[in-house]
Amino acid sequence: MNPVKSIYNQDELVAQVFNLKDIEEGLDFLTEDDSFVQVGTWHYKKETLLPAHFHNDFDRSALRTQEVVIVLSGKIKCSLYSTDGNFIDDAFLNQNMMIIQYSNAHEYELLEDSKVIEIKNGPYFGPDKDRTRINVEKN
Repeated sequence: MNPVKSIYNQDELVAQVFNLKDIEEGLDFLTEDDSFVQVGTWHYKKETLLPAHFHNDFDRSALRTQEVVIVLSGKIKCSLYSTDGNFIDDAFLNQNMMIIQYSNAHEYELLEDSKVIEIKNGPYFGPDKDRTRINVEKN
């Protein structure tokens, strides 16, 4: 699936927006293998069997938290900033859209009553250790 929008800060990929109505048939991973969060889509026919399996233990380390937000209903705005607060871009997400955030800072504004799923890599160390609030340059 191709992103609806790819957002960069200089040459660094900050985020990608996807329309979940565009899911291709089969298994399609949207993130690169070295991404800390792995996002894939499934689109299979009825009675397809995905064989039983488990995931092997490996010594994995993640240097940063990457976040996926899926809008089930409503509309949100995700504003993206550099870690020093400089505005990069806005992404508007409607129902059945998703943003994968790889780096830098983000802020959400709910433009309608919304239901959203947030997914990120863990473990979670609590709000004081896990995140840093910043002052942002409003566009």
